[in-house]
Amino acid sequence: MASISLSLSPNPNHLYNDTVFSPQSHFLRRVATVSTFSGRHLNNKTSLSTSPEKYRREKVAAVRMSSTVSDSHSYDVVVVGAGIIGLSIARQLLNGSDLSVAVVDAAVPCSGATGAGQGYIWMVHKVPGSEKWELATRSRQLWEKFAEDVKHQGMDPQEVLGWKKTGSLLVGKTLQEMAALKEKVEQLSKAGLKAELLSSTELQEVEPALVIGEEGGAAFLPDDYQLDARRSVAYIEKENRKYATEGRYREYYNQPLTGLLRSDSGKVEAVQTSKNLLYSNKAIVIATGCWTGSLMQELIRNLDIEFDVPVKPRKGHLLVIENFNSFKLNHGLMEVGYVGHQDATRQPSAETETLSVSMTATMDTSGNLVLGSSRQFVGFNTEISEHIINQIWERAGEFFPSLRKLLLTDLEKTREVRVGLRPFMPGGKPMIGLVPGLSNVFLAAGHEGEGLSLLWPLELLKWLLIWFWAIQPKLIMHPMHCILIVLENSCSVFCVLPNSCSSALNYADNEPADSEKPSGYLKNTISFWSLEAEIEHPVTSV
Repeated sequence: MASISLSLSPNPNHLYNDTVFSPQSHFLRRVATVSTFSGRHLNNKTSLSTSPEKYRREKVAAVRMSSTVSDSHSYDVVVVGAGIIGLSIARQLLNGSDLSVAVVDAAVPCSGATGAGQGYIWMVHKVPGSEKWELATRSRQLWEKFAEDVKHQGMDPQEVLGWKKTGSLLVGKTLQEMAALKEKVEQLSKAGLKAELLSSTELQEVEPALVIGEEGGAAFLPDDYQLDARRSVAYIEKENRKYATEGRYREYYNQPLTGLLRSDSGKVEAVQTSKNLLYSNKAIVIATGCWTGSLMQELIRNLDIEFDVPVKPRKGHLLVIENFNSFKLNHGLMEVGYVGHQDATRQPSAETETLSVSMTATMDTSGNLVLGSSRQFVGFNTEISEHIINQIWERAGEFFPSLRKLLLTDLEKTREVRVGLRPFMPGGKPMIGLVPGLSNVFLAAGHEGEGLSLLWPLELLKWLLIWFWAIQPKLIMHPMHCILIVLENSCSVFCVLPNSCSSALNYADNEPADSEKPSGYLKNTISFWSLEAEIEHPVTSV
């Protein structure tokens, strides 16, 4: 008999206090050995049985962590992680199918990166034609539709979501930066967005508090938005809970994940929390932000699976001055250096970076001035650094001279500091898709600071899940960063990816028949192409 004991604790405040992975057989002929923080081990032996009910009870016993585990429940999909990514996946599944969904989190929503963000839905710093461009474009369209849906229900999106069409300004101070901004405006305009290049004088007219010198100016996108992530999450939760009366939705907050039950077939059958055992009939989605990498590393450590999730925590500070009525800001702003810094984050050397501070500034719907932002690799540390807060304030003063007249110490009673851990991914692309070797576990992680502006892949994940369980295909992740679906009954392969990426592969010209398209097929956004190539080296980066 064999057992595996795993313990995961990269940080005492980790989203998952202890992770246990037991490769049980279908009839649990093995002993489940559970390692806890106290160092004690629980050995639960079970006898061979072919009775489904007895088998189920024995499985529960084999993974029981402690006497606090009170109940077991069954859902079609279990989503681990209640940030904007996890809750949005739950919402997509609830609205677009009849699947039942459970959401699990060690804490509560907005206690991680989601609640520490600035809330902008901007295109001004995106790059047309890049791998994420169409994803970001579609995501903004989804947010616009979301806000319209709220309005059609008789509610004010600004009040419910903190939704504002503020426009965005990408600000430069030097002739070199202005040359780069001119090129960016041309690129954005060619991509179909309304974009303008503002001179220093023109910028002064639209944003009087901003002073950048005669050589400076800005790229202006009047149609960009911002929202309040906390309000938006609260609304999504409220909408999700409407399905609770149908028995299709439930939240398990303040329940750290303590284990997964896996059969020899590769299917993860249940998620163990500190209080409940949650069975998954269809799929498990891991949307645990910066903790995803260490979590998955522990889960597959002793399995014959070559799979790397290089998601790492990247700490960030935001400074919020509440009810700052003496200061007026009309648009969302960021300096050009923020974009350069973002590009630098995609290089391998980024992980050796100690600290970077760039000016970002927004005014939310409550009249709070939100200033940022910092980025640094310090593990899972979430302590507030007054040194960094002072740097953020000083950097903002270089663009807004009126702030220099105020001492940060005088604002102690009205200030809030947000600290979050962004899920950093080398290359800048999130990982979304099926985990190789685990036949029903999906990942949605690595969005770093773009969780709000890259929600379109989550809609894609929704249709993949629905189609996956309707047709029972095999999902393979292609090295070209797209998703391939292999249908069991025909061995044909369909590629699902944004239209802009379609030239990356050698397709046949025929599309699948209407009967083979999943519900929600969008002709103008997603292409399904017949492909006869055989993929030998699957990866999971989208």
